[in-house]
Amino acid sequence: MAAKQPSIRIPDNTDVIVILDFGAQYAQLIARRVREAGAFSILAAPDTPVETLRKYHPKGLILSGGPSSVNEVGSPRCDERIFDLGVPVLGICYGMQLGCLMLGADVRSAGKREFGRTTLNILPSQEPGLLSNLPATTTVWMSHGDQVEQLPPEFEALATTLNCPFAAVRHAKRRFYGVQFHPEVTHTPHGIDMLRNFVYEVCHCRGTWRMSDFLENECRRIRTEVGDRRVICGLSGGVDSSVLAAMLIRAIGRQLTCVFVDNGLLRKAERQLVESTFRDHFDADLRVVDASGQFLADLRGVTDPQEKRRRIGHRFIEVFKEAANEIGGIEFLAQGTLYPDVIESGHSLAGTAANIKLHHNVGGLPDELGFKLIEPLRDLFKDEVRKLGAVLGLPDQIIWRHPFPGPGLAVRVIGEVTRARLDVLRDCDEILLEEIVSNNLYRSTSQVFAVLLPIQSVGVMGDGRTYESVVAIRAVETQDFMTADWARIPFSVLATISSRIINEVRGVNRVVYDISSKPPATIEWE
Repeated sequence: MAAKQPSIRIPDNTDVIVILDFGAQYAQLIARRVREAGAFSILAAPDTPVETLRKYHPKGLILSGGPSSVNEVGSPRCDERIFDLGVPVLGICYGMQLGCLMLGADVRSAGKREFGRTTLNILPSQEPGLLSNLPATTTVWMSHGDQVEQLPPEFEALATTLNCPFAAVRHAKRRFYGVQFHPEVTHTPHGIDMLRNFVYEVCHCRGTWRMSDFLENECRRIRTEVGDRRVICGLSGGVDSSVLAAMLIRAIGRQLTCVFVDNGLLRKAERQLVESTFRDHFDADLRVVDASGQFLADLRGVTDPQEKRRRIGHRFIEVFKEAANEIGGIEFLAQGTLYPDVIESGHSLAGTAANIKLHHNVGGLPDELGFKLIEPLRDLFKDEVRKLGAVLGLPDQIIWRHPFPGPGLAVRVIGEVTRARLDVLRDCDEILLEEIVSNNLYRSTSQVFAVLLPIQSVGVMGDGRTYESVVAIRAVETQDFMTADWARIPFSVLATISSRIINEVRGVNRVVYDISSKPPATIEWE
């Protein structure tokens, strides 16, 4: 039975590329690359029937990679009629193997597996569309155990590597193209060019996907859905909720009430900043609710990060319900849920993503919500939300603000959350951000924060022994927050940060720097 496919909102007059997700960790990156190229991308379940795919009026299909072997019993398959749609199909890694297998090729376990960077040699071709205007040799990122061993006569080899004779292929009659490597990752320098070639040279898209079109389409949809009813929006002061609020104000104006919840898990002076900024900038009804006592009571004794997120998500809903009852006539709750939130919570369109962590606004919500949800940013990545903010005319200091997790400092205080531990972390975080800003590193980093660890270490201050807390510093660089690399903060800046924290924050005697990338780590520690 095919997986249930969520309703997809396709912008008007926009070319669509559908991506069948076979469980690849980077399927969402393919979607981003296609959108960057100017076509609207949709992630769909691998077994989506052709009848459903046809309703999207796609200009092309992409079969993603995946962790399975096409020769395994029960490995994911797609509708074999996809080649009857009459549109080009691009298979990536597992998708290439599956497409070749469906068209009569022989796929076997490779004699030598390829993982990591390798050199791609592009062969002369009568139809070089997919690999047009690329150098004869280039670097690509491989990650496969199986590969195509033999091709039927209808196929043409487009490129090879040292260990893979069919690293890129095309079928002369069925408009199928396959690449054994991953063009969507940054480790393949010309990968974006290959995907752009597929979008334009092969699928003949017009490049009509624009954020301004998305905004107008969503505003029309919101007005139709809401009618003359009222909406409540959780405003945190972060990029996502600020863009969401600005979009809703454009769509429905004074029918919107923004609620800022002081949950006791905020950064230092966050409440004052949000009140002063948004009362002046937004022409909206802003209500501030102090629920810090309730949230901290819910978290007392809790150390499991998933349980923290669940309790915070439930309490947020209760607070919003109380606020809605006081306001009266509220039927809709607007949330700034993004696509990475959905993916990491195991709610991907394909239904194949691992549940990495519950996001308080996705997996942390109770079953009986009490509101109709409005999530206009749900299909966007973080960089797309920033672009949307620019289209809405938001100031740079809002658009480029570093993300702050919905559960707040609760997921940066590792272990039990108490007022005392939160105060320590707030002081550390304030010093950290002061130094990052003063050294002109804020815009060159994507997210920087401090983490209070549940351990203590021996230290020496003056002539005395100390046994106090350890603080970790996390700084990352990323484009989409689905993958991230640790930021190379200058040692001199790290030294100043460490010295200030240890000297100015009572209860901390050791500072460490997190040099883990995502994956395998996540950006947040919990």
